[in-house]
Amino acid sequence: MKKLALVLSFSLLGAFSAEAQPSMVKRFNDWGVYSYKASGQTVCYLLTVPTGQTPANVDHGKNFFMVGAGSSGQLEPQARMGYELKDSSRVKVRIGDKTFWMFTRENAAWMQHEEREPEMIRAMRGGSKMVIEATSSRGTDTSYTYSLDGITAALKQVSKCN
Repeated sequence: MKKLALVLSFSLLGAFSAEAQPSMVKRFNDWGVYSYKASGQTVCYLLTVPTGQTPANVDHGKNFFMVGAGSSGQLEPQARMGYELKDSSRVKVRIGDKTFWMFTRENAAWMQHEEREPEMIRAMRGGSKMVIEATSSRGTDTSYTYSLDGITAALKQVSKCN
């Protein structure tokens, strides 16, 4: 089931660019590494889907968390939801005893304080799970649990991307 969800999520990413046709490079436990060509260059990112979600009585759509190189070349975490997020809301990310905040736009969230991206990546490497709390545009409070099993190996693979 998780593999199917990763394939579905990766298919969504393919829709972002007509030129981009992502393919799985390798799977590392709960994380997959994908690549595609853009402007003649190979772009790589890693992606996972939630292992748990609440509340149980709502349609969450397809949700995933990904990490890829941002415009500065620094690793950039991003949450993608299967629904629109509440305007001007923030997404809370908890990894162990660390808390990070992400700003939202439509159905996506990025680090509120870009300078904390490396700290978040370190926390992900050292953690076992990540919990994300968000609010939908309808006002529904949601929570997602993501396994961090395989993140370190997946990040190493992405760093070799050419």
